[in-house]
Amino acid sequence: MKKLLILVALALGLSAITVPAEAQTDHRGFKRVAYFIQWGVYGRNYHVKDLDTSGAAAKLTHVNYAFGFVSPEGDCISSDAWADWQRPVPAEQSIDGVADQPGQALNGNLNQLRKLKAKYPDLKVLISLGGWSGSKYFSDAVLTPESRSRLAQSCVDMWLRGNLPGTPEGTGADVFDGIDLDWEWPGSSGADGNIIRPEDKQNFTLFAAELRSRMNAHKRGSLMSAYLPAAPAKISAGFEVRKVFKLLDYATIQGYDLHGPWSPLTGHNGNLFTDRRDPNPVQFSVDKAVREYQSLGAPARKIVVGVPAYGQGWTGVTGGGNGLFKPSTGPAAGKWGPGTEDYKDLVNKPGKRFRDLRTGTMWLYDGNEFWSYDDPATVTQKAAYIRLKGLGGYMMWSIDQDDSKASLTTALYRILR
Repeated sequence: MKKLLILVALALGLSAITVPAEAQTDHRGFKRVAYFIQWGVYGRNYHVKDLDTSGAAAKLTHVNYAFGFVSPEGDCISSDAWADWQRPVPAEQSIDGVADQPGQALNGNLNQLRKLKAKYPDLKVLISLGGWSGSKYFSDAVLTPESRSRLAQSCVDMWLRGNLPGTPEGTGADVFDGIDLDWEWPGSSGADGNIIRPEDKQNFTLFAAELRSRMNAHKRGSLMSAYLPAAPAKISAGFEVRKVFKLLDYATIQGYDLHGPWSPLTGHNGNLFTDRRDPNPVQFSVDKAVREYQSLGAPARKIVVGVPAYGQGWTGVTGGGNGLFKPSTGPAAGKWGPGTEDYKDLVNKPGKRFRDLRTGTMWLYDGNEFWSYDDPATVTQKAAYIRLKGLGGYMMWSIDQDDSKASLTTALYRILR
């Protein structure tokens, strides 16, 4: 494997990486994490069963179920109880081919996740709290010792003990093995209307400690992770890195949305290394974010690198050439929203593709539209980087955006197993 990695590194421009001694001898398994989006069962028609039939489940160690929300009152709540545990799943969408029965207490995605875990006993499933649209009340909920205690106990009772509203006590027990904190963002702006305070930084740590205590009281070995930003300004505003990492089993680091159509110039969605040609005043990269966290005390083996299964797109891109760092007129049209498209759709989109091994990027440009996204080659380069740097693994947002053969997941698995 070491010889293979060296060959991959040389081929993909990673020869300058210094390999830590522990990375050469540590053969513990890597974390292979993917987000499953709750709402995917609707328009996207992506179900828990697709994790199995695509081959993805066999190549993952953890699934993050997105999202649970924090209520205005400071409790853990479901953002869609119908999708979570109320929707009767028909036989053709069920892991074992058995439809949910009338009167059954646990239906929906949670019952299918329970069946998935029965088929893959080593697979861990975490409930992810917050997200872009569900983080509004986090700051209020962790403001005082009393509110932190209330939120932590509420999360354990609902998601780990399985006390789901409207069901018998313990109906959802043992679906989730832990909790993923996805507060976007403590101490700095996220979605419009989010409540933020300067003391969010310290309160995030205090809440993580309270939640860890409550989780341990419920069941030793319960997992706690967090999704953390790439931007140094957001890291500084929101996280006591050394303290937080001591409480977490691992953290997933944002490795995408480094550039997007909110900027008038095209750029890379998830570049591995900094592009020195980038004309923006702040230059982002996966490597820069990893090094920032390490400099603040994060252990390498607890850093899990975020990998996108989607691209960012611009339209009205002028100036010729390969389209990179050129002006645009705005976001390109996407199936699910302006400026964004799934890998499974981008791979078939017409246009010329360009690749830069020095930055670990590829992009598509047709003379008008510019799309930056990852393919199996770029995620292989990221996987080699993760392994050679002795990091903890990868996280994908989100598994439904991979193709029906789980091509991105498979490429990552070949290196990180």
